[in-house]
Amino acid sequence: MPNVVLVVDMVRGFLEEGNTLYCGKASRHIIPNVKRLLERESSQGALILYLCDNHAPDDLEFKMFPPHCVIGTSEAELIPELAGYPGEIVPKNRYSGFFDTLLDDRLKKAGVDTLIVCGVCTDICVMHTVADARNRDYEVEVPIDCVASFDTAAHHFALEHMDKVLGARIVQTDTTQRKISPEFALPKAILSGETADVYFPRAVEILKKEGLNPKATMEVFSRRYGTLCGMREVLSLLDEVLPKDNREVWALDDGDEFPPKEVVLRITAPYQSYGAYETAYLGMLAHSSGWATAARQCVEAARGISIISFGVRHVHPSIAGMMDYAAIVGGCSGCSSTSGANLAGITPTGTIPHALIIIMGDTTKATRAFDKHMPAETGRITLVDTFRDECEESVAVAQALGGRLRGVRLDTPIERGGVTPDLVKETRARLDLAGFADVQILASGGLDPDRIRHFLDNNAPVDAFGVGSYISGARPIDFTADLHEVEGNPIAKRGRIPGITPAPRLKRVI
Repeated sequence: MPNVVLVVDMVRGFLEEGNTLYCGKASRHIIPNVKRLLERESSQGALILYLCDNHAPDDLEFKMFPPHCVIGTSEAELIPELAGYPGEIVPKNRYSGFFDTLLDDRLKKAGVDTLIVCGVCTDICVMHTVADARNRDYEVEVPIDCVASFDTAAHHFALEHMDKVLGARIVQTDTTQRKISPEFALPKAILSGETADVYFPRAVEILKKEGLNPKATMEVFSRRYGTLCGMREVLSLLDEVLPKDNREVWALDDGDEFPPKEVVLRITAPYQSYGAYETAYLGMLAHSSGWATAARQCVEAARGISIISFGVRHVHPSIAGMMDYAAIVGGCSGCSSTSGANLAGITPTGTIPHALIIIMGDTTKATRAFDKHMPAETGRITLVDTFRDECEESVAVAQALGGRLRGVRLDTPIERGGVTPDLVKETRARLDLAGFADVQILASGGLDPDRIRHFLDNNAPVDAFGVGSYISGARPIDFTADLHEVEGNPIAKRGRIPGITPAPRLKRVI
């Protein structure tokens, strides 16, 4: 079923400078993202509804706010940038798009259950519309790069409130409605048992010679909090090795958070079918959950700003895709490797390497070559710290691309002081003064949750963060596998409780 997109208050009164309730430059920065969202959703048959402030001249709301968006004035009109997209106007005169409007009737007529909500202001009309939608049992998604407010602190509060209290899904434009269905290739070394602790295949060999193959139940848990990842790969392995007519697998899913000692996986099958693979499935969960947990920490620190995984250069290439996939599961909006992007069902994200700029001798020249030779759908994002001042190079490449530049990446080395909040602020100001308010700023270089919070606490207008070694170098989360039943009989080693452990969140998956 196609989605419904609710575009909240993208009207001239709020998004055009000079009007009484102009929402500021942050509102202008989301326009390109909203346009991309509408292009994608309209191409898939989505219903687009524009919820537009529309007040009578004597509206009681004007006791709280100055008169704005009065019926028949230009302030109440949809901004010109969105006027060419299909959709229907739904006038409103209060915070929520559901209050005293035809919105609910229109949604019921369309027969939808999922809404994508974007627009301004995050903490006022967007949040109140989301609250009423959730009270009516609609599933709601809010693309964080498609909402904005004049109040940065209130914007971040509203995102957290919609996520943690209202139960809306806070997503990225590129990941909205993305269904991750990775296909994992199982190397022969795993299936043959060559990657296992050697005593597991030896134990299976002994059981075979002894004629013992009991139906046994194995449970897997960790002693740490974390974000689960690697389960999809584990299930691919188990589906391959467990007998089709005598197996039962219960599990949590990639992306689920788990507390210490919660059972995340339960396998019931003849022991010989899976005994040799304990090392493999514990390792899959350990490494991937470590990466996903580190990514989630960065995402939470960013308070709704995009995090892109840039860490594949720090891991062996044979696991690069898994690392980036885990970062996406942890909440990153993008990753730099094609293998990871393929697993996550997205397009890889990248800028221009310093090497290309150095070889071509000029940032602007290299960016023009990138623009000339790369497909139109590839985002034009360039590095701006190679030869000249970052602000100067940012403006130069923006002028060279004539509006096609999507963003600049600040990656100033530590020898030059690194990327700082003040540098981001100056770059933003210089781009705005030159007429490039739509060009985004991506910061990278040794970032971790504390540094991300430092940027935000100092009101640095960063549109995305690129994080590398904090994710790629994350400590694996240890998982333990224990037998709890053999042929239906409760059993366990000392220190464990015999029998099936209560685990109400598990779902049967095989």
